[in-house]
Amino acid sequence: MAPSSDFSERETIEMRRNRGPPFILLLPLIYAPILPLIRIGLRRKPVLRDRLFYGVLAGAFAHGTYLITDLYDVERK
Repeated sequence: MAPSSDFSERETIEMRRNRGPPFILLLPLIYAPILPLIRIGLRRKPVLRDRLFYGVLAGAFAHGTYLITDLYDVERK
């Protein structure tokens, strides 16, 4: 009986951990409006605008790459 109660405690702990929304998957909802706002808001500073735009874009691609690799799956298991 001891192993079964230990298993149910583990299940309860795992269920508590997974209650909130997966914020890492919601990041594209932040990237999408930020990219055009950078282009519009920094029209008068083209060097800063381009560097910031491409930096955020590179971060978005790095985030997407991270999500489709095995590194993300290892963390969820």
